[in-house]
Amino acid sequence: MKLICYPLTADPPPLRPAEPRRDWMDETREAFAYRCLPLAVANQHGWEIFTPAGFEAEWNGGDLPEDVVVRPDAPLKPGTPGAPLTNFGAGVLTFETSLLFRTEPGWNLFVTGPLNGIKDGIAPLTGVIETDWSPYSFTMNWRFTRPGKVRFEAGEAVCALFPVRRDLFDRVRPEIRSLHEDTKAYEQFMLWRGRRSDFAERLRNLDGAAAEEKWQKDYYRGLYPDGAKGPPTHRIKLRVPPFKKP
Repeated sequence: MKLICYPLTADPPPLRPAEPRRDWMDETREAFAYRCLPLAVANQHGWEIFTPAGFEAEWNGGDLPEDVVVRPDAPLKPGTPGAPLTNFGAGVLTFETSLLFRTEPGWNLFVTGPLNGIKDGIAPLTGVIETDWSPYSFTMNWRFTRPGKVRFEAGEAVCALFPVRRDLFDRVRPEIRSLHEDTKAYEQFMLWRGRRSDFAERLRNLDGAAAEEKWQKDYYRGLYPDGAKGPPTHRIKLRVPPFKKP
């Protein structure tokens, strides 16, 4: 499937495969957070847009655009791609992406902040855009969670995006069933739950083998609780291709 990006300026903001690391995950003891494979894979999901300059932004709690003030580290030329704007009000900080995307028919673009990115005092807003026909560019918006100051560094990711099917939820038929209906899934789940409980108990009792192992790695390794191999499509990291000129 093709995902096409049309830069709308000669010097658009950087657009690269999503960064795998997060500061808060680096700061956990022994970088323990990266052992959660769902978190680590989500970090890499799609592409990110980066702001070109460092700045501080402050919101006084008002509803007007001028109630958010941006203080760049160095003067920015008007219209600098990726530079922060304050044109919406209501505590919203805006980034003009200066990029137009085109997906194949039936595909939207899911646009949000860096996945599992945590920023005190401000949160990314999420949008879903019909990029298979829309000739309109979009902005990336963040909203202050309270009056105060926030800081973005030069080269910091401010937007993440990836395609999703527009008819996704037309195709889904949600059901609630008893786990006992699926004998294999029930047996594997009960085996995992027992092993998990045993491992936690051994950790509490300072069992040397459990302490050395530190965490159960079955899901990370793509194994069932009984040791059988899971599907060959299991991934511990993504290889997201960069945007290139044809």
